[in-house]
Amino acid sequence: MSFFNSHRQKGVASEQKPDTNVENYDLGLNGEDAQGVDRDVLDMRKMGVRQETKRRFGLVTILGFTTTMMCTWESAIPFFTTAFINGGGVSMIYGYIFAFFGALATCASMAEMASMYPISGGQYHWTALLAPPKHAKFLSWLTGWLSTLGWQAAASTGTYLGGVIIQALVSLNYPSYEPQRWQGTLILFAVLIVTLFVNTVLIKLLPGLEGVVLILHVIGFFAVLIPVVYLAPISPNAFVWSEFTNLSGYSSSGLSWLIGQSASAVLFIGYDGACHMAEEVENASINVPRAMFFTIFINGALGFATYIFILYCFGDPEDVLTNYPMPFIGIFYNALQSKAGTTALTSLLIAMYIFATFGFVASASRQAWAFSRDHGLPLSKVFRRVDARWAIPVWTIALTGVINALLGLINIGSSVAFNAIVSLVVSSYLSSYLIPIVLMIMKRLRGERVQLGPWTLGRWGLPINIIAAAYTLMTVIFTFFPVALPVTKETMNYSCVVYGGVVILGLIYYVTIGHKTYIGPKIDINIRD
Repeated sequence: MSFFNSHRQKGVASEQKPDTNVENYDLGLNGEDAQGVDRDVLDMRKMGVRQETKRRFGLVTILGFTTTMMCTWESAIPFFTTAFINGGGVSMIYGYIFAFFGALATCASMAEMASMYPISGGQYHWTALLAPPKHAKFLSWLTGWLSTLGWQAAASTGTYLGGVIIQALVSLNYPSYEPQRWQGTLILFAVLIVTLFVNTVLIKLLPGLEGVVLILHVIGFFAVLIPVVYLAPISPNAFVWSEFTNLSGYSSSGLSWLIGQSASAVLFIGYDGACHMAEEVENASINVPRAMFFTIFINGALGFATYIFILYCFGDPEDVLTNYPMPFIGIFYNALQSKAGTTALTSLLIAMYIFATFGFVASASRQAWAFSRDHGLPLSKVFRRVDARWAIPVWTIALTGVINALLGLINIGSSVAFNAIVSLVVSSYLSSYLIPIVLMIMKRLRGERVQLGPWTLGRWGLPINIIAAAYTLMTVIFTFFPVALPVTKETMNYSCVVYGGVVILGLIYYVTIGHKTYIGPKIDINIRD
């Protein structure tokens, strides 16, 4: 299977290729075509977009950006609880493997389109290219709205985790302390201020910082794993690999497993961040899909190892799940028998969540900026502006900061409501993935030609697209289920209500105003013909 084709072509499909429903245009590996035209310049010209930002990222730095933003092993530590109560080790291990291959197929499908159309808008641009002309405008706008929803929700997760885990550490070290939600929100604001500072004043340092954080991402994994595994009492092999422990209250083990599996999907969110930074990446049609694909493998391996060591070091489930401010803190403390050691390991995790937030805010702001450039959002004339001094979309960075802060205020009233908004990340992201992938499947089934970029799936394109669409649809459905029964106002999963509400509001905006102002992406796929 060849995921990367590097033949020199000029938009003419080869009759010898098994996948004859697509066309490839490809340039040399040095990023230039036969006439010496820079690949990035040609891509921007093809898409009818003016280069307004600086291309600060190369392959290593954009790989560091996406890998540390996804932060799978770090996220697996606080987010394993849903999978554990819905099947124990069986749900965590085999659900994770299932999610990995589903995410791999989805990532491969998205990477192929990112190579074809390397632009910050990502999914909504690809939808406009692939959809039937009479439906292209609406489907493109809907995809952009869902993508905006997902990215803005995702940008709040790092700041939220920073706040609540810092509070959990204070509770561990000072048992008399009673965490207050308003205090967590103030900590959230502090993390947000640092993030906005890095994304504006220190923007020139961001690529280099991401390279350093990538090293910390790998070294930090071993810094956590080695002492915990060495010192913790080891669980039996059956507890890890074969015991199905259903603590959720669902009578159907299969349904419980599917809900637990969907929790693993959040660990693979963020690889398309490279797509939304594409206009700041050198040789984007090659480096963006490479970064996406390598990110899945790096984070997939580290995340799987994390689930294994959590299960082997779990200890007494009742003690871990009920007697500590967060279950993973109980695992760390039972292994190290030291509050100082537990605080040190947890502090490393907090730092990685904050570093990941740098990337989420950057990607969320670029996606909103690209969507505003095509008048997809209210007040697009303001949000489409790029600061001439820093060459960044300052207004959408500010928008992302304001939305993040407002979500933090919701946490003061109800942590349940805030968690419902955070759970929108998976459903919104995957919904925005599903639309262009289904459109690509339809193109391939009908034998219609699509001009692909230099990174392609070749003959495996159609089956991989189908696997990706099936996995994505199934996961979106089960993210709306309550984690456990019986359902109360505290345990209800409100994400379906919030998701439906935001989509309905968006549709009302589109029907009344948006369809008049939204112009959709400019497409010139015949530029090389």
